[in-house]
Amino acid sequence: MKNDAGEAEKMLGGRVAIVTGAGGGLGRSHALLLARLGAKVVVNDMNAGAAQTVAKEIGDAGGAAIGVAASVTDEVRIAELVGRAMDAWGRIDILVNNAGILRDRSFAKMTIAEFREVIDVHLMGSVICTKAVWEIMREQRYGRVVMTTSSSGLFGNFGQTNYAAAKTALVGLMQALALEGEKYGVKVNCLAPTAATSMTGELLSPDAVERLSPDFVSPGLLALVGEDAPTRAILCAGAGHFARSNITLTKGAYVGADAGAAERVVANWDLISDRTGEIVPDHGFVQMGRELASAPVAGG
Repeated sequence: MKNDAGEAEKMLGGRVAIVTGAGGGLGRSHALLLARLGAKVVVNDMNAGAAQTVAKEIGDAGGAAIGVAASVTDEVRIAELVGRAMDAWGRIDILVNNAGILRDRSFAKMTIAEFREVIDVHLMGSVICTKAVWEIMREQRYGRVVMTTSSSGLFGNFGQTNYAAAKTALVGLMQALALEGEKYGVKVNCLAPTAATSMTGELLSPDAVERLSPDFVSPGLLALVGEDAPTRAILCAGAGHFARSNITLTKGAYVGADAGAAERVVANWDLISDRTGEIVPDHGFVQMGRELASAPVAGG
């Protein structure tokens, strides 16, 4: 397969990738990019015809792909999908958890069923797919997993409490999995895309749809799944623009724990919130370590 300069690209040669929700939109764009970079691709989608069409598109361009219809919420079907990839190519190096749905509604009008449905697809679907490949990646001591988060989860959006909750949960999943996979060569990152897809196209102007093509997001994947990929990175991407998002911890302030502590938290709010010298913690225990370090030693 060829890049824009007409030269063969094999930066992912020998790698095997699974992309969920890849029958169209962002997932299709991801699958085509990974194939162009040399990866063999399992194209997953709920729609069997769509999955096969994208797989054929890759094959017609000289790549290797198989289309597999399965819901990411179906553990049995996902296990079968992983089995097909292993039977065909003997390894799985990359998983892009892209599949998702929208059930937008204000929280006041949203049903619990609508909330659960979105959590089930985005969060549990990613858990199920990742669990299905995790031992394979650990045993081969190499793996790249990408979770698809969103600015809705990172920063909030009106009418998307279910979607935002799911997308924020995926960041937490990434953080913990990256720590567990580190010694096995398994790296886990998040992609936060802004793209006009079947889920968002109706909300955007024709000009915005053109500028927010999924094709302008997918190039960020190489940085997250390549040989030198980072781990625990959140990459925001849209319209050809890329940025990093971080969860940070301020220096804070010690106010004690006696009867007047509550009032001192309020009085010191600006100091507690001061972002000067804030850090990106390496793990969750950093917060506890900082808190203990600031407190006086008992009996001292």
